[in-house]
Amino acid sequence: MLNTIANIFKIPELRSKILFTLFMLLLFRMGTHVSIPGINSLIVSGISSEPGEGFLNMVDLFAGGALLKFSIFALGIMPYISSSIIMQLVMVLIPSLQKLQKEGDEGRKKIQQYTKYGTILLCAVQSLAVIHLAKSWSTGTDAAAAKYPGLINPSVEPYFFFLGLLSITTGTILLVWMGEQITERGIGNGISLLIFAGIIGRMPEAMISMFTTDTSDALSILILLLIFVVLISFTVILTQGVRKVPLQYGKQMVGRRMVQAKSQSIPFKVNGANVMPIIFASSLILFPQTIIQYFSSNFEGWAGWAVVMDFFNPFSQIWYRAGFYYLIYTGLIVFFAYFYTAIQFNPQELADNLKKFGGSIPGIRQGGPTKDYIEKVLNRITLPGAMFLAGLALAPYLIIKFLNLGNNTGGGALVYTFGGTSLLIMVGVALETLKQIEAQLLMRNYEGFMKKSRIKGR
Repeated sequence: MLNTIANIFKIPELRSKILFTLFMLLLFRMGTHVSIPGINSLIVSGISSEPGEGFLNMVDLFAGGALLKFSIFALGIMPYISSSIIMQLVMVLIPSLQKLQKEGDEGRKKIQQYTKYGTILLCAVQSLAVIHLAKSWSTGTDAAAAKYPGLINPSVEPYFFFLGLLSITTGTILLVWMGEQITERGIGNGISLLIFAGIIGRMPEAMISMFTTDTSDALSILILLLIFVVLISFTVILTQGVRKVPLQYGKQMVGRRMVQAKSQSIPFKVNGANVMPIIFASSLILFPQTIIQYFSSNFEGWAGWAVVMDFFNPFSQIWYRAGFYYLIYTGLIVFFAYFYTAIQFNPQELADNLKKFGGSIPGIRQGGPTKDYIEKVLNRITLPGAMFLAGLALAPYLIIKFLNLGNNTGGGALVYTFGGTSLLIMVGVALETLKQIEAQLLMRNYEGFMKKSRIKGR
């Protein structure tokens, strides 16, 4: 491994790409500490996430801790990710966008431009929530006192709406540009690496919180860390798992001879939707929590708000309430796994392309039977992949609840730092980055990271 790392820095082109990528990631981490103009940095330093603030913890995780610092990168790169997802969904419904996608580089550039416009729009909307959060924490609301009085400088408060909107939107667009630069001039996967760096940046805080809380137990922490190592191994298996459907092509003329084409296969990933089902399910299940919190804080007359809220608490002490959360969460993950896989793969189009180029699946006729077979394969591999994904997403909740680490800040931070979403992103990006570096090494006759086998692509 040390020789491989040394070989990386022997190649001038690869060395410059890695150093450029590290420089961009360093700028990103530095930017998370640059507060919006008007925010009191002394008060921001005392803000910490709480286990009950699920939505804030989730957004803060992908922003690398920038949200609760009220940084210019408060929203991170997530508005761009959300805009990309929305664009993919819209392309399924609008034929003109599908046609534009098939026009090559020019069409993809146009779609990328629309995605950036959507990013700016989402930033403008989501930054209003950050501005409202800062104001409510600084001055309080009609139903609650100020949580952090003086968070917003009084002299800047009249202009804070404009400053916050401009700063946060500009910060996200800057991150999109940095991600594109890493993709073009660095080692690639710029957007994914920014999310990866944000999650990794939260790890030291979560680890310190875990070891310094009063309720932390040394044996429980050791068991927890060992289990997370096992979870990472399962994540690698889920990320790399594929179902290969064999293909056969007819004989082709090569020169003056008729030659049988080489056998090929279509690799269908067991987890074709990747991390998207967890992101969709987490966002959707957090929506009723936000609504209930709003009504409970503004309409305090009904005592049942706490009971309703407890059904959406994965750490509830009443087993059937926690079980309700796990059941709903699992159902949403399975549903979105099928939904996103159906968007990504079009069996009819795939069957038509195979027929067009003279390919077929052994034992399956071309056309309709091929389409039905592909749908059958996708349905069969999506269910175990979705259940595996749901188990991976729920494992941190169950483990921390079993080890009694969920009632402290350290346990809450661990759920969102080492959860299924984080593990899938970290493992997927790490494998893809290592694969690209290894390809560069092998191209120049250097050994890769593994002497006996190569790292397989995702």
